Amino acid sequence: MFVRVAAGIIVRDGEIFLAKRTKEQHQGGLWEFPGGKCESHETPEQALVRELQEEVGITPLSPKLFEEVEHDYGDKRVCLYFFLVDSFAGEAKGNEGQLTAWFDSSELANLDFPAANKVIVEKLLNS
Repeated sequence: MFVRVAAGIIVRDGEIFLAKRTKEQHQGGLWEFPGGKCESHETPEQALVRELQEEVGITPLSPKLFEEVEHDYGDKRVCLYFFLVDSFAGEAKGNEGQLTAWFDSSELANLDFPAANKVIVEKLLNS
């Protein structure tokens, strides 16, 4: 199975907004950059806007592609499109009952992320 996913690196005042995957989800219990699957008719940027509106209640205003990452989990292959979202309308919160929080970028090293996110975390820690 191959899945395309759009995710937002949501930044405000030097902090990054993350969501925790529910235990029932693939890679459950880990922190992630919010987003979701691209529908077949969507570009990654269109999927990002839709997913962030649904999942965390914000509308990204000028997302910029930060990194594209392919990863094979064994049971599924993913291509993740990570967008930097430093301008948005709305207030980020967990619209689907998921735990969410703002973190200083230095705190990212202490959090557990899905393997496909680790390259992004490293890049953010070293920037």
